[in-house]
Amino acid sequence: MRRFRETALKTTAGIGIIAALLLPASFAAAQEIVTLQTREGVTQTFLLSTPINPPHAVAILFPGSEGNIRLRSEGGQIKLGEGNFLVRSRNYFVDGRVATAVMDSPSDQATGMNDGFRLGDKHATDIATVVAELQKRYADTPVFLVGTSRGTLSAAAAGRALSDRVAGVVLTATMFNAARSGQGLSGFDFTTIRPPVLFVHHADDGCNVTPYRGAKSLSAKFPLITVQGGEPARSDPCEAFSAHGFLGKERETVEAMVNWMLKKPYRSNID
Repeated sequence: MRRFRETALKTTAGIGIIAALLLPASFAAAQEIVTLQTREGVTQTFLLSTPINPPHAVAILFPGSEGNIRLRSEGGQIKLGEGNFLVRSRNYFVDGRVATAVMDSPSDQATGMNDGFRLGDKHATDIATVVAELQKRYADTPVFLVGTSRGTLSAAAAGRALSDRVAGVVLTATMFNAARSGQGLSGFDFTTIRPPVLFVHHADDGCNVTPYRGAKSLSAKFPLITVQGGEPARSDPCEAFSAHGFLGKERETVEAMVNWMLKKPYRSNID
């Protein structure tokens, strides 16, 4: 998929911010397209949504598939691919007073990120720059990494690499198995992530690379939110409009995740 990027240059605190578009939103005080200079000649863009009241936490959201959501401005309006579970559910995080940064793929991965890149040092560097920017904007507010499907590779690998900079990691519809396109998180040692880790999985996830049994097998070591029910699938079992994407259970699922992040009682079984 092709991508669109803003080009107006603005510099603050030594970080190049290539685009910052402030727009009102029905569920947030503001939505803002932010692009940071992360590596030499490389920029990282994300959509920042800020609650009306000061946030209690910040969640960096990593969509699945190749991760390129085509974030852009058209006619003064923010445009992006809305289908992914985390992207279409970002308003529920904001409702819970969690600011969200929905990540696009970096400029040197314009056609999307493969598994090797998601698990590698360059991606971790990009994410570290975003974490630093968010910590500057929201001082003393914990930052969490939240991934879904192939986005769990980004969240897990960065959670391990940036263990001293993030408050926790949430992995939804985790890619436990390898696929033709890459290794996924097969063989990944989740105990190497030092911050708290939460798994969230639909019991009827029909995708062969994200089986529920993978999450269930880890529930003795890590907390697990199990989701059941929802709406009938409207997509392939490995795509977002199915149990794999928590279709019809988005609000309840995000509310439980937010409560876990904020150290409140949360539902470990959603049906």
